[in-house]
Parts: sequence; structure tokens; C-alpha cells
Amino acid sequence: MRAYTLFNPLANNALHTRTDLQAAVRALFAPLQAHFSPAAARVQLGGTAALFDDHAAELEGFARPLWGLVPLAAGGGTFTEWDLYRCGLASGTNPDHPEYWGAPVDRDQRLVEMAAIGFALAVVPHEIWEPLQPQARDNLARWLGTINRVGIVDNNWLFFRVLVNLGLAHVGAKHDEAAMHAALDRLEQFYLGDGWYSDGPTAQRDYYIAFAMHYYGLLYATLAGQRDPQRAERFRERAAAFAQDFVHWFAADGAALPFGRSLTYRFAQGSFWGALAFADVEALPWGVLKGLALRHLRWWSRQPIFQSDGTLSIGYAYPNLNMAEQYNSPGSPYWALKFFLPLALPATHPFWEAEEAPLPELPSVHHQPHPSMVFCRDRASRHIVALASGQHEPWMRHAGEKYAKFAYSTAFGFSVPLGRRGLTQAAADSTLALSDDGEYYRVCERPVEAGYDQGRLRSRWRPLPGVEVETWLVPSPPWHLRVHRVRTDRPLWTAEGGFALDRTGDDPLAREGVEQAGEGLALARYPAGGSGLRDLQGLRTGRVLRADPNTNLLASRTVLPTLLGQHTPGEYWLVCAVLADPDGNAWSAAWEQTPALPTWLKLMCEGKRNQDM
Repeated sequence: MRAYTLFNPLANNALHTRTDLQAAVRALFAPLQAHFSPAAARVQLGGTAALFDDHAAELEGFARPLWGLVPLAAGGGTFTEWDLYRCGLASGTNPDHPEYWGAPVDRDQRLVEMAAIGFALAVVPHEIWEPLQPQARDNLARWLGTINRVGIVDNNWLFFRVLVNLGLAHVGAKHDEAAMHAALDRLEQFYLGDGWYSDGPTAQRDYYIAFAMHYYGLLYATLAGQRDPQRAERFRERAAAFAQDFVHWFAADGAALPFGRSLTYRFAQGSFWGALAFADVEALPWGVLKGLALRHLRWWSRQPIFQSDGTLSIGYAYPNLNMAEQYNSPGSPYWALKFFLPLALPATHPFWEAEEAPLPELPSVHHQPHPSMVFCRDRASRHIVALASGQHEPWMRHAGEKYAKFAYSTAFGFSVPLGRRGLTQAAADSTLALSDDGEYYRVCERPVEAGYDQGRLRSRWRPLPGVEVETWLVPSPPWHLRVHRVRTDRPLWTAEGGFALDRTGDDPLAREGVEQAGEGLALARYPAGGSGLRDLQGLRTGRVLRADPNTNLLASRTVLPTLLGQHTPGEYWLVCAVLADPDGNAWSAAWEQTPALPTWLKLMCEGKRNQDM
């Protein structure tokens, strides 16, 4: 803990007030200064690679801190290093300079980073535009203007074109109004209703809806609301509707649900709450919005997410390249600074004047059809469990783990495999892993079909040729039930994991853990809480596995209660009840009250289910 505190820029910050958050932005930026290149156009943070070139990655490190620095300056906060950015903008956009960022091409990462610069032009031109020499202004405008002439990805990237043109228009530079409005019109086609978008023509419903689609829409509503009032009002109304669902993604302690891609952006997860304030949208009472935002930032401030020099690492709750996407460079995590948007508001804004309020009263079970999830929480909201079915993102690294597990938790995270050979490598928490050789295991990565009916999620998936699984997920807080009908033309080994549990305290000196496994059950209890599952038919044998290190997003060492089975060719019903709680005492009490098998489930397992049931 001592080393962690030493290198954590947020360690001594209470993170309660506007002044605290202003200090947090400066503290997060300070370790970056040593990594600026001589002409300040590039920030070189590490030796790991992304799918784009190093010049683009170093631009990413330069541009992304602007998401926090611009609101800081707009709200009157002090920042003494604007010369770095003015110098970097002049050299990075000069084709004759050694640190030139390069001419963007179709679908180029450079287009992503332009958005922060466009935002800066629109909000603090006195810091990054007006002090530039005329030639530097021309170079910057010309370089930014390429976003109107190259192809961009057909998703939230369209907003980058919008923000760049807004910024150029604000400083009186050449821009393309038609290209901007064409992008806005295309974005309208991604609206699904009920406050939800898709991030392009995909089945993806993750944090990009909050920290991209809505975030940029609220920026537009504020910056362009007077000249485009009808669209601005639509963006505000949609964001207010989305907030009613998104509040379910957060636990009482501020933790957000780990789910989907780009989790290395960390407290960008909570940036939506501040964006509502920036656009004057009181979707929930101001005190509730403030509490949601600041508890979230405080939760992150307690995690060991920094490198030894104080810069943000790639990872989630600790440095972890295993969970990263192909597009995560060392500068990528600084999208987290999007969180600080409300610093642009005056201290007299009701968001800042409000007292922090707890979460509102929320139902224990809440179905959200757009992301195909059922959210479950206890009264104390110690952690949130989201049952999931139907999402997939086939090109993504670890896509099955990030989108297609059966359950996700704010307290227990999820795990990504180091390989498929053996169960400790596979780290198959909250899923059913199947093998036809007893060595290599497959899990659900892409459902064939999925739906919701009568309070339960259903999916059908094919992990192997000749093997089909039909799965039902049933909320029964604090438990949930899983039912699988497995049809196989070959012998199978199956392993069904509960929630992975931090095994801190299992060392020979502490011996603070309890593990138990046998016929029909597997459980573990450690200082981090309890996790277990029961086979409701008693057909499988329990085992507590020690997953390979650095597989789980929240804890670097975990145990995984698991039910194991072997099956000859045929049809099988596998039924279990799953329970986890970060409060070990509450978990122990609940463990003795296993939910009963519902009647419909008994009939189905007995093969007596009616066709329309």
C-alpha cells in the first residue's frame, strides 16, 4: 500500500469539491510533462504497441489530456503549461517539422484525437488558438480539415467530424457545415428509442453509448444549441431518458459494472453524469448526479491503476495488458479525463452547490431490453449483478468474455483467458466451458439467437461442431439460476464457473480463506467476500480452481468455484444456483437459503414443457 500511495496522484485528494477536482486534473497531468517530446507534439508513455503507428499513439498521449484541461481552463482553473500545447500544435501540424503528426488517411486514429482539439477550439480558443502565429493557425486548420475529406468509421467517430467543425467554425477558420450536418443526420439513424443508441450498425450496447454517443451529443447541445435548437433538445431528452437505465450500472460505493470493451478508459465510465450537468439536464436530482459522479471517481482513486511514475496504466483495476484491446496504446487511458467536463461550469451551478445524495431507490430486478440485460441488486447495493444474453463483438480481443458471459458484477468483475488449455488458463467464470478432449475449452462467444420472456433471458449457442447449448438465466436476488440444455454428438467435459473471488489472505501466514467443494457444490470465502454455486440436480462435482494470475479485471489472484461434469453423446439438463457477495457474513447467511426450482423449470427439465410455455 505504501508504494501505491506514493505513486498515486489522487491519493491525498478527498475528491469532494470542485476545487478538489481542479487539483485532480493538474495532478493527473503532472507526470506527463516528463514524457513530452522536445517540440511538445508527442507524448511518449511506453513501449507497448497498438494497431496504429507510434506517431498516432504519441498524438493520443498529447491530445487526450485536453479532455480534462479544457474544462479546467473554461471554468477558471489555473493551468500553467499551455505553452506546451501551443508549441505541440504548431510543430505537430507543420508538414516540414520532424514532429509532424502526419496526414490523416481513411479510418485513421489521428481522426479520433482531433476531437479533443476541436473541443478546445470551441471552448478555450484564447489558450490554444489566439496565441498561435498566423502560419501555425493555418497549418492547424488545414490539418484538422482533413477529417472532412477522408473516410471515418460509421459509428461514434461521426461525432469527431462534428466537434472538429464546431471548433473551426468558432475560431472563424474554414470548415464544412454540410459535412458536419451529414454526420449528425447519420448519427440520428443509430437512435433506438428509450434513450439508447447503437454505436454504429452493430449489436454493441456498452459504455460507448454513455461516454461517446450521449457525451458528444450533450457537448453539441451546449455548444451549438442556439443555432440548432431542435436537435439540441432531442439530445437532451434522449440523455435524460438514458440516465434512468444507466443509473442501474452503478453500485452504492461508486463502482461501475465492468462490461464490454475500452474498460481501460476507467473513470470515463462516469463522465456521462458530468455531461448532463454541462448541458443543464437534471435527469436525476442534482445531488444524485453529483453523488454518482464523485463516488465513482473516489472508487477509482482507491485502485492501483498508476505506473511507478504516476501515469495511468493500461488495464482496469490494476495494470493488465491481458485485457486490453488491439487499439489500446500507452496514451489511451487518458480518455478517462472526459470525466472532468463539469469543471467548465461555474461554482454557482446547481451541480456544484448540491449536497451529494445517495442512489435513488431502485428495484431489485430491472430488465433493460436494449443491452439485453437484467440488473439485480440487494437493498444495500453492495454490488450489482447484470445477467447478460445476446451481445457480441466478433472482432474484439476476448469478445466472448467482454460481452457474452452469463453474469457481470461490480464487485467481482470478470476474467479473460490466458489460453484455452486447461481450466486455470481458461478462467471460465460466469460461463459454461465445454471441451471434447478434456484439455481445450470453449465458451459462449456469439449467440445464435437470444431473447427475453417471462422474466428470464434465453440464448442458444454453438461452442463446437455438433454441440448446441440452450441457456436460460433467471434472476432470484441475491442468487441467480442458470439452466442449460446441452445436445452433443460427442463425449463432453463441462465446467461451469461462478464468480471469481479475490484470494488475498490465502498465504500460509494469513490463512484467512475457506474453500469447500464436493458433490453438487463449490464455494470459497475470503476477506473479499464469498462466492459459490450449487448444482440443483446434484449431477456435477464441485471444485475450487485457482485461476492463472492476472486473468480477472479486479483482482490479480482469484479462486473460482466450479462445477465439473462428463457426458456421453446425448441431451442433458444442467441446472445451478449462483451466489456471490462482497460481505462474507451476508453471503454465508444467504448460502443456506438456496432458491427453489421454479415449476416451469421442473417441467422443462422433465421434458413435459408445453410448446408455448
